[in-house]
Amino acid sequence: MTRIACCQLTVQPADPAGNGARATAAASAAVAAGAQLVVLPETATSGLPFADRAEALASALRPDDPLLDRWAEVVRGRDAVLVVGFAELGGSDADPAGDRPIFNSAALFDGSGLRGIYRKTHLWDQEKLFFAPGSQPPPVFDTALGRIGVAICYDIEFPELTRSMALAGADVLAVPTAWPVVPHPADEPTPEVVIAKAAARVNRMAIATCDRTGSTRGQDWTGGTVVIGPDGWVAALPGEDDVAVAEVDLTLARDKTLTPLAHLFDDRRPELYAEVAALTRREASGPDEPAGPGVVQPSV
Repeated sequence: MTRIACCQLTVQPADPAGNGARATAAASAAVAAGAQLVVLPETATSGLPFADRAEALASALRPDDPLLDRWAEVVRGRDAVLVVGFAELGGSDADPAGDRPIFNSAALFDGSGLRGIYRKTHLWDQEKLFFAPGSQPPPVFDTALGRIGVAICYDIEFPELTRSMALAGADVLAVPTAWPVVPHPADEPTPEVVIAKAAARVNRMAIATCDRTGSTRGQDWTGGTVVIGPDGWVAALPGEDDVAVAEVDLTLARDKTLTPLAHLFDDRRPELYAEVAALTRREASGPDEPAGPGVVQPSV
């Protein structure tokens, strides 16, 4: 069994140092309490939305920022993994400061240090005003705990992406999120949690999402943190301490057998629907629809 902890945070705007310290403290406390996989929210050091590009640039971290070293120390030498979302400053020091791209990123650390940084590929709404989209698909890392995939928030609303990560062998997806509150029936879970549960169930893959709490500049956050098992059922929701903790058997994700005659992957018919994943928005909608920029999705 793997002990997973998702630590919700209230992120303050224009306070990267304070947010970074709170994120580090939350991760350290979770590991000290026995967590093996710890997930923190999307843009945990900067928050969203930004007031302007100047604030976004001031809040963005370079991959060699000392804060990432402090995060690495939380799990260094342990059979533990930490996944944290942050605003990443791209480009090089030779570029004009105002022209450097900013990415909505997540870093994965294990006992050996920083294993990799993923840049969010599907930007939500006004994120497109500040962030550049990532150009590489979400990674799946081999770790001491198993195969851990990393996606960010809106990413998991694209079934092509979650299926491709399951096909790549992910046992669990670690998903830093910042889900804005949207209207939904009071007796129903938030739609993002419904989507995460469905993605876990149809891929037989655990999903650990870590959300934000509170309100920022008039935007309320869902606090939709949830740990979902490979069976698609909720394993843990946050307690009074805003931490969701669950023991999850990640090895269950490696058996896609549903019945003696049904197999989640073997029963796929990609020859019938692979082309659908490659359609651009204009091709899928028809010539009478506005022609926005089309993005080719990975084949399922």
